[in-house]
Amino acid sequence: MSFRNIAIIAHVDHGKTTLVDELLKADDNFDERVGIEVCVMDSNAQEKERGITIYSKNTGITYKGNKINIVDTPGHADFGSEVERVLRTVDSVCLVVDAYEGPMPQTKFVLKKSLELGLHPVVVINKMDKPSARADWVIDQLFDLFVQLGATDEQLEHLNEPVYAIAREGLAWTDENPERKDISPLLDFVMNKIPEAPNNTEAPFKMQIANLWYDSFLGRLGIGRIYEGKVKVGQEVFITSNEWVERKGKITEILTNQWLNKLKTKEAIAWDIVTIAWISDIFVGETVSWVVWAEPMPAIHIDEPTLKMEFLVNNSPFAGREGKFVTSRQIRDRLEKELETNVWLKIDFSSGDNYEVAGRWELHLSVLIETMRREWFELQVWAPVVIMHEENGVKMEPIENVSVSVPAWNEGSVIAELGKRKGLMSNMVENNGIVSLEFRVPTRGLLGFKSEFTTLTKGEWLLSSSFDKFEPFKGPIEKRAVWSMISMENGKTMAYSLFNLQDRGKIFVEPATEIYEWMIIWESSKGQDLAVNATKNKKLTNVRASGTDEALKLVPPKLMTLEEAIDYISADEYVEVTPLSIRLRKKYLSETDRKRFGKQ
Repeated sequence: MSFRNIAIIAHVDHGKTTLVDELLKADDNFDERVGIEVCVMDSNAQEKERGITIYSKNTGITYKGNKINIVDTPGHADFGSEVERVLRTVDSVCLVVDAYEGPMPQTKFVLKKSLELGLHPVVVINKMDKPSARADWVIDQLFDLFVQLGATDEQLEHLNEPVYAIAREGLAWTDENPERKDISPLLDFVMNKIPEAPNNTEAPFKMQIANLWYDSFLGRLGIGRIYEGKVKVGQEVFITSNEWVERKGKITEILTNQWLNKLKTKEAIAWDIVTIAWISDIFVGETVSWVVWAEPMPAIHIDEPTLKMEFLVNNSPFAGREGKFVTSRQIRDRLEKELETNVWLKIDFSSGDNYEVAGRWELHLSVLIETMRREWFELQVWAPVVIMHEENGVKMEPIENVSVSVPAWNEGSVIAELGKRKGLMSNMVENNGIVSLEFRVPTRGLLGFKSEFTTLTKGEWLLSSSFDKFEPFKGPIEKRAVWSMISMENGKTMAYSLFNLQDRGKIFVEPATEIYEWMIIWESSKGQDLAVNATKNKKLTNVRASGTDEALKLVPPKLMTLEEAIDYISADEYVEVTPLSIRLRKKYLSETDRKRFGKQ
């Protein structure tokens, strides 16, 4: 038996998880009568609802008597740290690229990490059934990208022999084997082109932790690849941190991946990707060995967070009505638990009951907030702020690579808007009436941009971004001011009031919604915050006239999602998050407080 370890990497929506579904079906022991779900590796509830992969996951198949460990990775830039870590555990990567879109910002990010580690990517051109598929153009774009990222001649080798696929139909083929029968041509290519994983079982045991997980029974789990030797259940080991600090531990559970299951095993050997349990303080990047003072494996670098938000106790008039966990102590405990597995998260607990949570981007933080909400937590969050750095006395800020696709009639307004946000256009290509634009934009220039972008393009757009690097501060950015209409009364919204006010802006609430004073219920188009009464009902009289009782025609309200609410609020506003509701409110809930403390 021989072994291969590969990771599936790609930009979001290019078909990674669908491809993994088909690879799982190719397992020697797959039972077609049982089958599998669509996108089975997206097992988290939010992954299923959002249609994206959030967490890297390991699986393994047996193909023609050989073991292939497969790692399904996120395609969204917000979860790039998941990709960075697991690349240390594999021998090669399967780079999946859309047959029309070609390489996108996240493609560049994950490919760069792979090339830096010396991995030789296997190129898979997916979605070849698209009428607009242009595989030759995609290969040319990939070649330019490989060269730009400093790929070696050996790493460029597989570009000359790509694998073509229609993942959702389970088809793959190569130029040498154009028969499209099943996914086996891709697996045969992997077995023939990717070198067998080294498995020196006689050397002293050594593995590096690349990922963390948590089990309610086993506690904190370390996931990583065994590079040398073998390990048994009950064996005492030494854990060496990246700072060369050593401590003892004992492995009492070893889990290996077989198809969709984690199987307990008494022993694991070099080549395998395994999960170990009962080392409660294990952390990413640490080296586990049974040799005293074993030399640590090269450190796993994780990029610094670029955004921070404040999490605090809900103090609105509706506080405690809907949540079970509402105190600062409960919120702190939950955030401390999150730090055990979410290694890209940084939290400052030094500001009393306000916790400063730093993450990669809005989606990264909103996934955490949504998870807490589903666990019956209730809290408030403040508007996100970009984290600045200082290098040699120079103020530095994060810069994003941004890719935009819009109809040709609309590129002018998009270019103008990103230009106002200090965006610098680096490329522009038109094809079949669609313009693809590439920009480099400060991260703070993208805050609040998505909703405005949707309005500019009337929903006909494709936007993606990935972190590039820190550069000197680009100067002030003038954004469109967002003004709000705020309730001046407590009570329930009335259809009559909403009807009379709806011409003044965009409505965020439905009739019969409970509201409180200084809760935000509209987006104002008047250039200032307005206090309105949405609880007033029509006065009834005994006079009847033609048209008096006509039905009120209300514009459907814009019911904010969590991401939209975070994207919308300004510096003097909060998002109130409960298990049942998302509300927008002003920081100060009375005119007296607003005048006393000022608009902050």
